[in-house]
Amino acid sequence: MAFSSSTFSTIPAFLYKSTLHAPNGKTRLRPPITATLAEKKNTNALQYRKLGDSDLEISEITMGTMTFGEQNTEKEAHEMLSYSFDHGINIFDTAEAYPVPVKKETQGRTDLYVGNWLKSQPRDKVILATKVCGYSERLSYLRGNAKVLRVDAANIKESVEKSLKRLGTDYIDLLQIHWPDRYVPVFGEFSYDYSKWRPSSPFVEQLKAFQDLIDEGKVRYIGVSNETSYGVMEFVHAAKVEGLPKIISIQNSYSLLVRCRFEVDLLEVCHPKNYNIGLLAYSPLGSGMLSGKYLDVNSEAAKKGRLNLFPGYMERYKNSLSREATVQYIELAKKHGLTPVELALGFVRDRPFVTSSIIGSTSLEQLKEDIDAIMTAPRPLPAEVTADIETIFKRYKDPSII
Repeated sequence: MAFSSSTFSTIPAFLYKSTLHAPNGKTRLRPPITATLAEKKNTNALQYRKLGDSDLEISEITMGTMTFGEQNTEKEAHEMLSYSFDHGINIFDTAEAYPVPVKKETQGRTDLYVGNWLKSQPRDKVILATKVCGYSERLSYLRGNAKVLRVDAANIKESVEKSLKRLGTDYIDLLQIHWPDRYVPVFGEFSYDYSKWRPSSPFVEQLKAFQDLIDEGKVRYIGVSNETSYGVMEFVHAAKVEGLPKIISIQNSYSLLVRCRFEVDLLEVCHPKNYNIGLLAYSPLGSGMLSGKYLDVNSEAAKKGRLNLFPGYMERYKNSLSREATVQYIELAKKHGLTPVELALGFVRDRPFVTSSIIGSTSLEQLKEDIDAIMTAPRPLPAEVTADIETIFKRYKDPSII
C-alpha cells in the first residue's frame, strides 16, 4: 500500500526545544544505514498523520482515558494526560459512558477529569475525541427521559450537550458513535446472528443530527466505532447522496490477537484510495494480554489487571486461545531482542492503514513503557520479525474471538 511522503510527518520542529524529545538540546538525525540496532532504536521520533480526509493532524499515539475515575484518581489522570501531551501526543479519547466498567455511580467521571485538566491547556492544540453510546437497554440512565438509548437526533443532541458541559469546552473535535444503533456482533462476538436483526435509526437521520451539531460549531468531525463494512459504506453513501458530513475515522479493536475483523474487508473499504477512513486502533495490547502480565495468574501485575479486577470484563482474552498465542508472541519478541510491548505496539504502529494506536494505562510507569515501546521499537520492525509474526498468525487467527 503506497502513501505519499506528506501522509506521515515527524514531530514539529518547535517541540525539539523540549528536553523531553532531545535531551541534549540537539535535533536528532536519521542514523546512517550502518547504524547498529541499538542506535536505530534511539532515533525514532513521534509521527503525525492525517486522519482520513479531515484537516486533523493527529499523533500516532492516542491517549485513552477509560480507566480515569475507576482505577485512577483525578491526580493520576492529570499526571498521565500531562505526560502524554508533553511528549507530543495531541489526541485524547474519552466517551460519555466512561469510566469502564460502565456503571451509573461513576458515569461521566472520566470527562470531568479530562475537562478539569483541559482548563490549563491550550485548547486549540488538543484534539478531543469522544463517543456517543449506541443502542442500549441497560444504559438508559445516561439520558434524562429514555427507556432505551438510540442513535437518533434526540439522543445525539442530548449526549453532546452533556459531554460538552462535563468536558468544559464548547466544541468536540471528533464525535464518534461508540457502537451502532442497529444490531452488530461486537466486543468479541465471532459472527452475525441472523435472528437478531432489528429496526434501527436510518443512517441519513443520524448524519443529519451530526450536520446540525457541525453547523452549530459544537462538533468538527464525525467517526464510528465497533463498526462493520456494511455500516461504513452506508454512512459514506448516505453522506454522498444527501450532501451530509462524511465519517473520517473508525475506532475498532486491532492487535496481534485481533486482526481478521479489520483486515478481511474493512481494510479495503477504508483504504485511502477508496473511502479514506482512518483507523484508530484500540486495545493494541489486547487489553494488556500481550504484555504477558496475565500469564502468571499469581503475579502482582495480573492481580491488579482489569481482566481480574472486574470479573466478566473482556473474558474473550482469557477464555480463548489468546494465552497460548501470547506465549508464542512473547517468545518471538525474546528471539529478536524486543520486549513483548515493543513487539505488540510496534506491529500496530507499522501497519500502513493504522492512523493512531490508542493506549491506556493505570499508572504513569505503564504509560511511559507504552510510549517508549512505540518510540524505540525499530521502525519499521525488521522483515524477519514480521515474517515470524505471520507464521504465528497463520496458526492463531484472532484467537480472542469466542
